[in-house]
Amino acid sequence: MQFPILSALIFTPIVAGIILLFLPAENRVWIRRIALVAATLILLMSFVLYFTYDVSRGGYQFLEEAKWLPQFGIHYKLGIDGISLPLVLLSGLVIFSGVLVSWNVEDRPREFFSFLMFLGASVLGVFCALDLFLLFFFFELAVFPKYLMIVVWGYPKTREYGGMKLTLYLFIGSVIALVGTLAIYFGSGLRTFDLLALEQAGFPAEFQRLWFPFVFLGFAILGGIFPFHSWAPDGHVAAPTAISMLLAGVEMKVGAFAALRVGIQLLPEGAQYWAAAILLLATINVVYGAFIAMVQTDFKYVIGFSSVSHMGLVLIGFATLNRDGLLGAGMQMFSHGVMTALFFAIVGMVYDRAHTREIGALGGLVQKMPWAAVGFIIGGLVSMGMPGFSGFVSEIPVFMGAWQVAPLVAIVAILGILITAAYIFLVVRRVFFGEIPPALDQSVTDISRKDKLVIGMLALVMILLGWFPSLLTRLIEPGVQSILALIGGGR
Repeated sequence: MQFPILSALIFTPIVAGIILLFLPAENRVWIRRIALVAATLILLMSFVLYFTYDVSRGGYQFLEEAKWLPQFGIHYKLGIDGISLPLVLLSGLVIFSGVLVSWNVEDRPREFFSFLMFLGASVLGVFCALDLFLLFFFFELAVFPKYLMIVVWGYPKTREYGGMKLTLYLFIGSVIALVGTLAIYFGSGLRTFDLLALEQAGFPAEFQRLWFPFVFLGFAILGGIFPFHSWAPDGHVAAPTAISMLLAGVEMKVGAFAALRVGIQLLPEGAQYWAAAILLLATINVVYGAFIAMVQTDFKYVIGFSSVSHMGLVLIGFATLNRDGLLGAGMQMFSHGVMTALFFAIVGMVYDRAHTREIGALGGLVQKMPWAAVGFIIGGLVSMGMPGFSGFVSEIPVFMGAWQVAPLVAIVAILGILITAAYIFLVVRRVFFGEIPPALDQSVTDISRKDKLVIGMLALVMILLGWFPSLLTRLIEPGVQSILALIGGGR
């Protein structure tokens, strides 16, 4: 019997979170150590999954199944394929990085790291679930810790507004997705939530066209789809650094992944019927998000709207329903997750030392924080799709896939990348170069070794993927082929 590594992956943060809650609040050293040990184990297990996944066999592997509520067709069923495995690895990287950058949290660190662990368990559960009820269960599990971490530890001026707005938007999406989920359950006639069985249910075309928008849109709201995107920049900006990293780096991928796994894979004819509408909304995401990012004066809001823009590329890739687009979307989810986690980590490092996020009040920080400057520049090169970095190898397949179905979408999306380059150059010049304000010259210090480790690790991942894209494409390609088989070879 194989070791249940997926269960271990999911329950490690849950157990760690529970242990942390029972530790004495004054025992801060052990609180941080336990959180770091749990995050390290998650990262190590994600690497084990990456290196032991059999690419030649493809499909779902590391399967685990147990009866849960069999009278309702609900089972505890886990497994990962080439689409979900990179996202599991992404989660491991971001959770580990989030613990390191939060090392100096002084306000109730016990509860902070505990809720961080619960949030990590939620995203890992969604990526590993092969039961629709289980997927929805883990999807909802994140709501409570997300809200609390924003309103308790977030930016004082906006945390109440940002936390409530995020929660309400995601509740709306959850309700819409739940309606679609119940329709799938009863419409299949199988009385099961097993995703593999539902993939073969053969829903009538009219049924798929009717219910696809409920499922896809309900989950895609968490992915930041226009016009339900505005929770993202407000929520990201209000959140503490580690939660901003998880929200933009991983949680938005949870929404996109669920939209793909449940919407496109279970209702492929519905996906083809609504593809043009998704392309339109996703293209607005790309251009609108980039334009709004360019005019922001708050450093963190720039990254918040940048995330909305780049998630549009993921949704464009989904809507192409062809090999290139889906492959690029899978790559982009991973690349953007690492990039935006790096961005938000650096914004947090700057704010902790400068005590302001106003771009006009910053400048010359390369003199004080050279690692942060270099890390942000590397993230910026990824964001604008420069060759040699992960953004290029992720975005090019998306554009190629879009050109095959709607060349105008590809052209407009490429223009969005040009706008991205403009605001990245502006931010780099205004924040890290030029004259440093006298007040900052006296107060700002260099970042810690833990911060440098986070920057170095995330930057290295994006550079390696830029030069060796096969590190991910070899995994994602079999998953894409499985999706294409479900939609009859694509379009």
